[in-house]
Amino acid sequence: QVQLVESGGSSVQAGGSLRLSCAASGDPYRPFCMGWFRQAPGKKREGVAAIERYGTPTYADSVKGRFALSRDNAKNTLYLQMDGLKPEDNAMYYCAASTYSVTYCTPTTDNWVNYWGQGTQVTVSS
Repeated sequence: QVQLVESGGSSVQAGGSLRLSCAASGDPYRPFCMGWFRQAPGKKREGVAAIERYGTPTYADSVKGRFALSRDNAKNTLYLQMDGLKPEDNAMYYCAASTYSVTYCTPTTDNWVNYWGQGTQVTVSS
């Protein structure tokens, strides 16, 4: 069992920055793949970024060069540094995790996710 608790969501103006955190509790040797997904009102959920336990992050094209994903395995915490925020980044951001080894730890699919956080709201005003 893994519990995911997100924090760091807030309201900012376009061009601003935020840092989201996701603390995972439970089995210290899991999760394997972790990442962030987001869902804007009236839109489908989409992947933002993902990273294996000892891997390099992968990003959705829409956030490449602006967002940076990192992971502190000692603290079992995932971070998403978001710079150059745009109004289109407005969404509820969800932390996601897998408690099993996956072939593709990528934001292009949520097939690997078996645990979700409750979400943290990011609001970007123009």
